[in-house]
Amino acid sequence: MRLCELRQKEVINVCTCSSLGCVIDVEIDTKSGCVTALVVPGGSRFSCFIGRETELVIPWKCITCIGQDIILVELPREK
Repeated sequence: MRLCELRQKEVINVCTCSSLGCVIDVEIDTKSGCVTALVVPGGSRFSCFIGRETELVIPWKCITCIGQDIILVELPREK
């Protein structure tokens, strides 16, 4: 799958049933060449991911399913 294909998919948190937005970037492990995280725009920071102020970085292990139109992720609720 190419980044341009990922960017067209909406990311949904299955724990809160909320939309997190669409993928804007990915993080890649330069040694293995594997994708380690998806980056989506966001206004807040959640304690479960390594975040920047305006972006949410979703670890690859939190992705439960990549479908034709959406990406389902499992992120615990914000405390």
